[in-house]
Amino acid sequence: MAQVHISKSLKSIFGISMMTAVIGLTACTPTHPDVKARQDIMKNYGDAMEVMGGMVKAPDTFDAEEFQEQAAFLAGEAKNPWSHFENKEAVGNATDAVWVDVDGFKADADKFQQVTAELNSTAQMATSADDIEPAFGAVGKSCKSCHDDFQVKKDD
Repeated sequence: MAQVHISKSLKSIFGISMMTAVIGLTACTPTHPDVKARQDIMKNYGDAMEVMGGMVKAPDTFDAEEFQEQAAFLAGEAKNPWSHFENKEAVGNATDAVWVDVDGFKADADKFQQVTAELNSTAQMATSADDIEPAFGAVGKSCKSCHDDFQVKKDD
């Protein structure tokens, strides 16, 4: 009789584990390719900004060559995510304003491309963190502006 009880317990544990796995898999529904693409691009932006920001915050760590490389990367990639916002079904963390205020969104995208190009230009001649701080700040403001207006607010 004890064996029947153990068998039922194992079945229950197995059943609960399977239900948990199924629920977990449904929560991980595939991300739309456009959402994934722009998230990957933005993550790469964030990584570059983190490297450069570290040098701005701690000027004694400024490495002109590394900063130039990151700034060039950012400027080169600045045009890439915007085509991934064309499909209104690929919402992700974007607000409806992306598709309602198309002109405003495009203006922010254009501004981002402009300020990253300016940062790259400045970085290529920079010899210290002081040289790039204003241009780096403009890129940060551009990122913030777009996120404030066109990204779903995250719960803190």
